[in-house]
Amino acid sequence: MSPEIPNTLSRPRPRRRAGRTLRILGATVVALVVVLAGYGTYSYVAHLPAPGTTELVVYTYPSFFGGGCGSNLSSVLAPFESAHHVTVTLECSATLLATLESERNSPSADVVIGLDEVTTPEAVKEGLLVPYAPPGLANVPSDLVRELDPGHHATPYEWGYLSIDYTPAFANATHGAIGNATFTDFTNNTTWAKGLLTEDPTLDITGEEFLLWEIAFYENVLHQDWTTWWKAVAPYVRLAPDWQTAFDEFSSPPNNPPMVVSYTTDAAYAAASGAPGSLNGTVTSWGGTSYGWRSVYGMGIVNGSAHLGLDEALLDWFLGGTVQSALPTNEWEYPANDTAVLPPSFAAALAPSGIVPLDDTMTPSGIAANLTGPNGYLDTWQALMNQYG
Repeated sequence: MSPEIPNTLSRPRPRRRAGRTLRILGATVVALVVVLAGYGTYSYVAHLPAPGTTELVVYTYPSFFGGGCGSNLSSVLAPFESAHHVTVTLECSATLLATLESERNSPSADVVIGLDEVTTPEAVKEGLLVPYAPPGLANVPSDLVRELDPGHHATPYEWGYLSIDYTPAFANATHGAIGNATFTDFTNNTTWAKGLLTEDPTLDITGEEFLLWEIAFYENVLHQDWTTWWKAVAPYVRLAPDWQTAFDEFSSPPNNPPMVVSYTTDAAYAAASGAPGSLNGTVTSWGGTSYGWRSVYGMGIVNGSAHLGLDEALLDWFLGGTVQSALPTNEWEYPANDTAVLPPSFAAALAPSGIVPLDDTMTPSGIAANLTGPNGYLDTWQALMNQYG
């Protein structure tokens, strides 16, 4: 009998990283970030700067490094703090980009950790980051740098592929076909379309990345209008406001959907948690090739920081073995430094070497130009859902 998803895996990775959560509020979010800071917008690592040290303030996302605003990171950062006589203070926001935008004229942070291939281009376009190319980039694949920011305003520290996770029961029902699925399977089969749960791209960064995955596949692999897919599935596909809500629903039988947009490393987490085979995912296949969307997570120096030398040293430290070797089982992503050794559980995930990243068909500047604004991808998607959903 195939394993089902055990309750212990209902929250395999306390994501999502900060990006564009609650984008639908638009400028209201930006205006409220500062006002609400004293009312819990941020959570802080519980330690004060040590006497006689310089404080480096790092903005990141609440679930960073296993949750608790990176509280598990203290032991990893201790050698850096000692060597440079600094105290690293992590401050967490659910809207990293909006926070940086709101503080552009008087930034409180020195470094930001958690921008990605979607939000980094916007931060670069708005002049929020200072370029820096750490020496450790020699151990980082050049395509990760290219997909994040070829101008080095942000440095990759981890990455991973989106997937469509599916239940063992659905794999059995489709005689394994879901494991080699493609986007057109959902347009040709309403049962598949009704069984898919994805995140709303106007509210959640995972949903945005899934939208870009679909657009890149239709435009650059099928050479067809990307809106064709959404017109076909809009009446059936289910939407969640964020990744956590979607995954919780997927993990809650008996009425859970058979598929959810998530990450290929979910299978690695399941294996590490003693439930191998309970979580599996697929990318999309065509002509014998697997195509996926690669999320690349970056760290950058905030424009206006008064500690540029220490900021650069911190980015250097994050690309080193101490931090990079700790990322896989805390972030459940791949370390950017390709000399870091992966834990055995990662063998359960789809081999990333066999996936063609569709990010390479879009430039960061192209994403920034086409995603938002009138007639951008998000506006077009919303209009389609209003019409066909």
